[in-house]
Amino acid sequence: MDCGCGRSPTGKCVGWHSLTEEQYQQELQNYEQAIDQENGSDEDNVET
Repeated sequence: MDCGCGRSPTGKCVGWHSLTEEQYQQELQNYEQAIDQENGSDEDNVET
């Protein structure tokens, strides 16, 4: 389902519409950290 509130970082509804602004900012920070870790771990697994 597409995100109607504009808060989803993926464009698909992730249920963040009901969060307070403080909760939303925390979830967004957690999401961005998880993405950074995934991207970092991909680099660690590249053979040279």
